[in-house]
Amino acid sequence: MKKMLLIVCAIALCAAAHAENPAKTKTVKDIPYAERAACRLDLRYPSDATNFITVVWFHGGGLTSGGRHFVPFNDRRIAQVAVSYRLLGKDAKTGFDCISDAAAAVAWTLSHIAEYGGDPKKVYVSGMSAGGYLTMMVGMDPRHLAAHGFKPTDLAGLAPISGQATKHFAVRKFEGDKDPQFLPKIDPLAPLAHVSANLPPIISICGQPPYEWKCRSEENRLLIASCTALGHTHARFVQLDYCDHGRAYTAGLPYVEMFVKGGLP
Repeated sequence: MKKMLLIVCAIALCAAAHAENPAKTKTVKDIPYAERAACRLDLRYPSDATNFITVVWFHGGGLTSGGRHFVPFNDRRIAQVAVSYRLLGKDAKTGFDCISDAAAAVAWTLSHIAEYGGDPKKVYVSGMSAGGYLTMMVGMDPRHLAAHGFKPTDLAGLAPISGQATKHFAVRKFEGDKDPQFLPKIDPLAPLAHVSANLPPIISICGQPPYEWKCRSEENRLLIASCTALGHTHARFVQLDYCDHGRAYTAGLPYVEMFVKGGLP
């Protein structure tokens, strides 16, 4: 009940803030962030503000489908970067291809958001399901941002929703792994392989078992517990009561919005 009240209060407060200060926005579409046809992003930002917060958003779809889109934050003063990336079975041959695209999009944002008035020190990364997996891989494994001259701690925070913390089942499938989908694998392409105290603030948001995707909440609890045990002081897990995998998206967004605005401890 307490969590449900928190969500309701968050939505009400954000709606009130939006009503009192409806930001004017500009949208720039189809910006190339890498020299690959699939690597495009859309940017929506407040045109009457500076030093604003930016959320880089990765869509879901199991790394094999889906498309970039903005999310319905109530506060339009939060800029959004909606990202397209290569998909397995189409342009991407390996999971590393998807992750490297995601890292390039984050690096583009860190490098260019100031040109639109944003603060590069207020760049957050978030995404749903497969997008949550990409969020964690880019923000936890330092190799991917290092290829662009950045490090995970250059990010203000990570807010994956229902992301897979073990090695993503689609990544395994396209490697030829024929083991059962829910047999957990932890290797360099698993977020759990990169738990550390030296990470950005992170909030992992998942639905409630048994409604959520099998094992998803449990492995994200382990990820946050492991970060905390290693000394990370700003790692938190949020369970969305009675939410399945799909409902976690709509119920999780208010937490993402609160997180990026500094409203969660």
